[in-house]
Amino acid sequence: MIQVKLPGPLRLLAQIDGEVWLEVSAPVTQRTLLDELERRYPPLLGTLRDAHSGKRRDFIRFFAEGQDLSHQSPDDPLPESVTRGQEPYLVVGAIAGG
Repeated sequence: MIQVKLPGPLRLLAQIDGEVWLEVSAPVTQRTLLDELERRYPPLLGTLRDAHSGKRRDFIRFFAEGQDLSHQSPDDPLPESVTRGQEPYLVVGAIAGG
């Protein structure tokens, strides 16, 4: 099981109370994880990635093990500590301003 932590506004949108635990078939990549997240919580479809291209939304970032995974290939395997449920996969809303 993989632990996914979402920011409050996305949890509210998807009517999620707390954390999300997902079972994802191997190989576990960002793509397969996000596919399962969107399948299980349809209101999230199009909020994390463009619904047609699958490209990450500009103000959404993905982290695991303290590393920013946002610019890695969505087909790279996730870290083993994430796939074992020892470390969470974090979805973070980026902050912009000037």
